[in-house]
Amino acid sequence: MSIAIEQLVEARLVAAAPRMTSIPATLHYDRRDPFAVRMTFPAPATLEGVEVCWTFARELLAAGLHGAEGHGDVRVRPYGFDRTVLEFHAPEGTAVVHVRSTEIRRFLRATGELVPAGLEHLQLDLDHELAELMRDAC
Repeated sequence: MSIAIEQLVEARLVAAAPRMTSIPATLHYDRRDPFAVRMTFPAPATLEGVEVCWTFARELLAAGLHGAEGHGDVRVRPYGFDRTVLEFHAPEGTAVVHVRSTEIRRFLRATGELVPAGLEHLQLDLDHELAELMRDAC
């Protein structure tokens, strides 16, 4: 069985110009980090010209399909019939992208098949993680 899922999505960058620019993005989920998802934007799509990756809670992404969620660096909310807005807040500024909600639902279904929601804790090896922390503390 696979331990990770990657799904390409089309993100529409909201900018001051009236036309939204489509940029490729990748949603990534790894059962070794069962509570988190990552969204990666390729270098050509970023102001800095380097790949940018945001990590946030899978639960945030799921909840944001139904209502406004998030109070920190990443915020998610539904928009219209089949769009979801993701806001990424950084000291350099804020990026706002629209993604088709169907693409997010498909990704979340795949992550749920890999690790069902509510059972993420079963993927963690707390004894191993604690041993690693203690080893690094010495």
